[in-house]
Amino acid sequence: MTARGIITGEDGRDRCAWHANLEDYQRYHDDEWGRPMADDIRLFEKICLEGFQSGLSWLTILRKREAFRAAFAGFDFDVVATFGNADVERCLADTGIVRHRGKIVSTINNAKRAQELRAEFGTLARYFWSHEPGANERPKAVTYETIAANPTTPTSVMISKDLKKRGWTFVGPTTVYAFMQAMGLVNDHVEGCCCREQIEQMRASFVRP
Repeated sequence: MTARGIITGEDGRDRCAWHANLEDYQRYHDDEWGRPMADDIRLFEKICLEGFQSGLSWLTILRKREAFRAAFAGFDFDVVATFGNADVERCLADTGIVRHRGKIVSTINNAKRAQELRAEFGTLARYFWSHEPGANERPKAVTYETIAANPTTPTSVMISKDLKKRGWTFVGPTTVYAFMQAMGLVNDHVEGCCCREQIEQMRASFVRP
């Protein structure tokens, strides 16, 4: 460990410490986490999986992600919105996913709400990226301490409240902020992480929806 929140990998590169040098978790950190995303299916998938993650570790969900994708039609929300009671029971019997009735039902509900959001804004991406935090909300330096002290932000609280008004469920402000971190609405790779500058460049060139 070179600094709090940083860990040096076997390749000699310094990274955010949360991946703990686990191969699949490191790959997720390097290749996915924080990269700006505008694909509606992936945005819907992530916010649903963050809801499933509540009370568990993200690594648990990550390792079950392919099973979740199989169970929920690749998170195509137009398909998931048609799911009925038989699909709920099918998912509850699926040992590959987290078998939580409330979260399964929530995913189906949120698929319908996603359709409504798309009808209003054109895309889910346009809705979420319209709430990208301004520079005034971001810390001067992204460190382990600043992230640990801020599991929610004013923007995540606002998005959470708005989604709940629209009928979404399992979208609390902590869940929403984790979604924002993962989908690149903020860059929370800590100072000193080898991916931080790459993500900054990607965000700079990203065309907002």
